Amino acid sequence: MTDTVSPEKRSEVMARVGSKDTKPELLIRTGLHSLGFRYRLHVKDLPGKPDLVFPRYRALIFVNGCFWHGHSCPRCRMPNSNIDYWKRKVAKNAERDAVNRESLLDDGWRVLTIWECALTGKWRLGLNQVIEFASEWLLSTRTLCEIKGKAT
Repeated sequence: MTDTVSPEKRSEVMARVGSKDTKPELLIRTGLHSLGFRYRLHVKDLPGKPDLVFPRYRALIFVNGCFWHGHSCPRCRMPNSNIDYWKRKVAKNAERDAVNRESLLDDGWRVLTIWECALTGKWRLGLNQVIEFASEWLLSTRTLCEIKGKAT
């Protein structure tokens, strides 16, 4: 299937995709805050600028979009146009994520990644379950964790 809009329009649409304050991120922030967890947002001096930073727990949460970060789930479908560009872009994002995660772990941080598929779409777990998993992880001593949708 070919793209239904012009390359200029597609570029304009993709340029508007935000990296901060996404709907999944806001859902996680609201849920954890209501449970009493306090955090800092998008700390620039940490690798990858984590979405939520919990200094008290020496823990970080990334809320990742499945497409943009190359998650291996049904939500992550490559576009039908400009395939080589998108494969390189997503692979580069995933590689950068891995490097940032290792650097954070080496610095003593605990890292949780919450994938978009856990919160939206056919394979979602449900917000309450994701918030419960995240809060349990924050209170644990586990170093590295992922929360993903049912299909993965």
